[in-house]
Amino acid sequence: MTDHYCAIFQRTRLLLGDQVMERMATQRVIIFGVGGVGSWCAESLVRSGISRLTIVDADRVCTSNINRQLMATSQTVGQPKVEVLRQRLLTINPDAEIVALEKVFCEETADSFEIASYNYIIDAIDSLKDKALLIRMATQTEAQLFSSMGAALKLDPTRIKVAEFWKVEGDPLARSLRKRFKSEGRFPERKFLCVYSDELLQNKQIDNSAEEPGMFHKAQANGTIVHITAIFGLMLASLVVRDITSETGN
Repeated sequence: MTDHYCAIFQRTRLLLGDQVMERMATQRVIIFGVGGVGSWCAESLVRSGISRLTIVDADRVCTSNINRQLMATSQTVGQPKVEVLRQRLLTINPDAEIVALEKVFCEETADSFEIASYNYIIDAIDSLKDKALLIRMATQTEAQLFSSMGAALKLDPTRIKVAEFWKVEGDPLARSLRKRFKSEGRFPERKFLCVYSDELLQNKQIDNSAEEPGMFHKAQANGTIVHITAIFGLMLASLVVRDITSETGN
């Protein structure tokens, strides 16, 4: 580790120790989806000492992202999310290796990401089909997978928790994923942890706004707020940090 790295993460080293910090700097992490959840996860990981991070998202910053996505501001609207986020992360740790991939994870592109080469895979994908594919592929590797369930239509941060996927209760996305796995007869190869909340509110009004440039079409836009999406992202990052800590015997 360089002197600059040690200086940046002095307070983290006091908590975790040199052995954990050395491991943190060498682990390879990939995040799929850097929106309201994934962007905060990325920042938390880099601020914790992760130095080899790949961020994946094909979307561009939209005005409607500003209320909850870390890199979304009035000045970054229209710019690729991964590029804006990469530049921000490098201002935190200029020595970090941040790879920004402006592309979609889907059946046609899945193999190009070489996910087996990573130590940790973070799933913050919205698309049900692509999310199911990533989960199945990730659980076929030796990498640790941590997945975000739905962060929309929630307001109470005290109801956010972590559970093994098959034990997640009260989350429509987890329920839809389980239904899809069962209907297709193809299941995750092993267990994995999820961040979720059993809270489910209703939209207060219908979104009649026109689709913004750079935004992928969604069947319905659901209400979201930053303190929920950010906590989801921070909890995902905490799972990575705690797993690295446990692996080093701390």
